[in-house]
Amino acid sequence: MLCIREERDAVIFKVRVQPRAAVNQVAGLFEDAVRIRLTAPPVDGAANEACRAFLAGLLSVPRSRVEIVSGHTGRNKMVRITGVGAAVVLNAFGL
Repeated sequence: MLCIREERDAVIFKVRVQPRAAVNQVAGLFEDAVRIRLTAPPVDGAANEACRAFLAGLLSVPRSRVEIVSGHTGRNKMVRITGVGAAVVLNAFGL
């Protein structure tokens, strides 16, 4: 089950990123995190920016509302998205 937490006007959840994939997509769950495949390579923050852009597009929010809170240099990340609720996130991921 996805570990998701609501705070004031934001949600925080775990993401497991797989860089250099064939397409950008949500690929189900990995333990308590959402697995996201991204075409971007894991160099110079490209995968982090691709992750932010992908989540912003998926949830129909501006990219400025998507923040990587921790895990900038690893595959496991904590992401905060402002302006959406947990139900919207779960629905967008098909969970």
